[in-house]
Amino acid sequence: MLISTQSKFLPSLRSRLLIAAAVWLFVTIFATGYLVPSFIKSYLVDQEKQQLYLYLDELTAQVDVDMHGRLSRPGRLSNPRFQSPYSGLYWTLSVNGTELRSRSLWDTRITGDERKGFSGPNEQSLLVVKRKFLLPEIDEPVELTIAANLDKLHSTLKQLTNGLWMILLIMAIGILILTWLQVSWSLWPLKKLQKNLNQVREGGSTELTGFYPVEIRPVIDDLNALLFHYQELLERARNHAGNLSHALKTPIAVLNNEVGLLDENTRSKLNPPLQQLQQHIDYHLGRARMAGAVNILAAKTAPAIRVDAISMAMDKVYAHRDVVLVNELESELNVAVEKRDLDEIIGNLIENSYKWANRLIRVHQADINEQQVSIIIEDDGPGIEETMYESVLKRGIRLDETTPGTGLGLNIVSELAHSYRGKLTLTRSDLGGLKAELSLPIPRN
Repeated sequence: MLISTQSKFLPSLRSRLLIAAAVWLFVTIFATGYLVPSFIKSYLVDQEKQQLYLYLDELTAQVDVDMHGRLSRPGRLSNPRFQSPYSGLYWTLSVNGTELRSRSLWDTRITGDERKGFSGPNEQSLLVVKRKFLLPEIDEPVELTIAANLDKLHSTLKQLTNGLWMILLIMAIGILILTWLQVSWSLWPLKKLQKNLNQVREGGSTELTGFYPVEIRPVIDDLNALLFHYQELLERARNHAGNLSHALKTPIAVLNNEVGLLDENTRSKLNPPLQQLQQHIDYHLGRARMAGAVNILAAKTAPAIRVDAISMAMDKVYAHRDVVLVNELESELNVAVEKRDLDEIIGNLIENSYKWANRLIRVHQADINEQQVSIIIEDDGPGIEETMYESVLKRGIRLDETTPGTGLGLNIVSELAHSYRGKLTLTRSDLGGLKAELSLPIPRN
C-alpha cells in the first residue's frame, strides 16, 4: 500500500508562515486598536477633569453668603461658556435644599449618579467633579458641582479612533505584503529544488544542479550522492542479472541434453535437481530485475497499451484454448512503473488467466485516486480455494504440477508490485474464476 508523506489536510510551509504572521499581526493590530483609544480617552478625560478642577477652585473662591444668609456668587467666572445656555459647561451650588445654577443650565438640572453616569440639557452626557466645603455663616457643607459635556470629547475620540484604525489597516496590509514577499523569497530555493527533482523524475537530468543557500547545500549534496549511488546499484544489478543469465544458460542446456541421453532411472533422479536449479535461477533473476530501472523516478507506462501487446502474444501461444481477453482500461491511464517491470507484472497475471480461463478474461480498472489505481484481471476459470490466496504468492508454490511453470510467477508479481509500493490481492471473481487486484502508483503531475 502506498503511504504518502503528504496530506491535503496539512498546510504548506508558505501557508504556515503566512498564517502565523497574519495571526500575530492581527492580534497586535486589534490589541493596538483597542488599547490606544482607551489610553487616549483616559488621557483626554484626565485633562478635562484637571480643567474642571481649576474651575472648581475658581468658583469656590467666589462663593459667599449675603446679609440674609443665602448663598451668593458676586464675581464672574473666567470662561464665558458658563453664561451661554446649553454651552456644555455647567455648575451648581446646593446647601439645605437651596441651589444656585449657572446660566448655561438655564431651566434644567444635572441628573444622574456616579454609577449610571450624569446627563444635562438635551440629554448631554456629562463629566462631573464635585467638592464639599464649609462656610463660616452656614452650618451645613456646601456642595459644588462642575460639569462638562462629553459629546465633543467622544466626537474627537471617534475621529482619532477612525484615523488610527485606517492607519493600522494600511499598515497591516503593507506588512502582509512584505511578509508574503519575504516568505516567497525565502522559499524560492525550495521551489527551485522541486523543479530540479521534477527534471530528475522525468529523466531530464541525473542530478540536482544550481546554486543553493548554505543551509540547503548539504541536503543537495547528499541527494546527489544518493541518486548516483542508487543509479550505480541499479545498473550493476541489471548487468549482473544479464551476465548470470548468459553464463548459466549454456551449461544448463548442456546438462539437460546430457541427462536426456541417460536411462530412465537416472533421468528421474537428475531431472528434479536440474528443475530446482532452474527455479532458483529464474527466481533470483526475477529479484534482480525487481531492483527497478535506471530511470525509475521517471517511470511512466500506459497499462492499456501493454495489455493489448501482451494479449496479442498470448492469443498466438494459447490459440488452441480459444480464450477472449477484454481490455477495458482507459487509454489515458498511466502508472508509475517501468515498462519492462509492468510487462513482467501484467504478463504473469494474464498468462495465468490464459492457462486457466474457460472463455473470458476481463481487464479493467477499479478505484483510482491521487496516488494509486487498482487494475483488475479476472477470468471465468475454476479459480483457487480461498485458503490458498496467500500461500500461492509464496515462492515455488504450484497448485497444479501438470501445467507448465515454475511457481515463481505470482511471487515475482507480488514482490515487483511491492517494490513499487503497490500490492497484489487475490479474491474470487464474479466470473467464477480468480480475481487479481493490482494496486499500482500513478505518476505525480
